[in-house]
Amino acid sequence: MAYVVLGLGSNRAYGGREPVQLLAAACASLSRILGGMDCSSVYRTGALYVTAQDDFLNMVAGGCYDGSPRELLQEIHAVESGFGRDRDREFRNGPRPLDIDIELFGTLSVREPDLVIPHERMMERAFVLVPLLELLGRNADVDTGSLGRYRAALESLGGQKIEKLMGRAEFLRTVPPS
Repeated sequence: MAYVVLGLGSNRAYGGREPVQLLAAACASLSRILGGMDCSSVYRTGALYVTAQDDFLNMVAGGCYDGSPRELLQEIHAVESGFGRDRDREFRNGPRPLDIDIELFGTLSVREPDLVIPHERMMERAFVLVPLLELLGRNADVDTGSLGRYRAALESLGGQKIEKLMGRAEFLRTVPPS
């Protein structure tokens, strides 16, 4: 069993749900996949790479997973699809109702054409590092060296827009029972 961290983002409504509601519903689904799941606060962030789109709502969720990275990827793709993600009809880094990335999978390193762990752009994204540091800061088992590397990477990203939209406790009250 490995402790995994997933990055979640949304900037488009789907099925009558606004992005924060999609994140909450996705967390309810993910809590059936990740044992002891915990999550960060929700942050409003400026879009990177393709900037001519609405801001994103981003967060991370972490928990224990008893399967392979490939199995987890298949499960999170099913969750994304259930909340309106259609990879065949969207363009890379464009607007989407739900995006879930595997940021960390224990201490594993994976390099496959469609799966890279740790996430290959994690260290250039404040929208991952800020909630990641929040989540891992509550975990007594985290290697403090990793926290230092994440903090140092975040300090170099000063120009990225990120603001806390909703604290963890407030967000958790919006998550439907799983």
